[in-house]
Amino acid sequence: MGIITVATTPQSDVHDLDDDGDDAVRRDAQAGESSHASRHWWDRNADEYQDEHGEFLGDDRFTWCPEGLDEADARLLGEVEGLTVLEIGAGAAQCSRWLARQGARPVALDISFRQLQHSLRIDLARDTPPVPVVQADAAVLPFADGSFDAACSAYGAVPFSADTGALMREVHRVLRPGGRWVFSVTHPIRWAFPDEPGVEGLTAVASYFDRTPYVEQDEHGRATYVEHHRTVGDRVRELVGAGFRLVDLVEPEWPEGHEQEWGGWSPLRGRLIPGTAIFVAERD
Repeated sequence: MGIITVATTPQSDVHDLDDDGDDAVRRDAQAGESSHASRHWWDRNADEYQDEHGEFLGDDRFTWCPEGLDEADARLLGEVEGLTVLEIGAGAAQCSRWLARQGARPVALDISFRQLQHSLRIDLARDTPPVPVVQADAAVLPFADGSFDAACSAYGAVPFSADTGALMREVHRVLRPGGRWVFSVTHPIRWAFPDEPGVEGLTAVASYFDRTPYVEQDEHGRATYVEHHRTVGDRVRELVGAGFRLVDLVEPEWPEGHEQEWGGWSPLRGRLIPGTAIFVAERD
């Protein structure tokens, strides 16, 4: 099975990007620009990302965060055997492969064609049935109403979407009644701190309440990477407004013996301030 590509990315006046961004700013970035930047950034950086983090992620491991909390232990999705599960922002579909081993029927969706090519690479190397993969924007899901029993996202799509309220409504639409939606993101409190693993990352330098997007842009001012911040309260309101009921909010503690750094995640910071927030919700 190949990659199903669906042209559902919101459109705006954007142009093809030729160069990597070299200027980090805080400015507005709408849906079309954000989606365009994410697609191109992940296509350019998928190889490096999988090379650097592939060993930690494994081929069929479902880990929620750099702290190493695995679904095998947390069971935030509940019993998945026999369920049809949508993984949003799946990357190389490592989580979907784990779900398949548990008897689920996963579908892996990502905006990046190159990330999904890595999913096919892993499946071919393992000589196992391929995970169904779809290239599309998470804010405009190309599925019928009530197509899935559950949905999940481990650091995928949500922080890169300009309108996460719309994303939540889309997830609600494609879930069946009672379906569970679980997603992990960088803990919102981290927005106030530098993204550094050492002591320089322990002093707040920005306002937690400043929701101005973080944008990396090229010399022409075109966004090459965009990340959007929401507070904890914002996330709760988005979920409730979309018709979900918040079941749990998990803030994984940094485990003893885990010394691996991942960007701004490190033992030093992880033992003092939370690095990840996992929202567990159910569709009404």
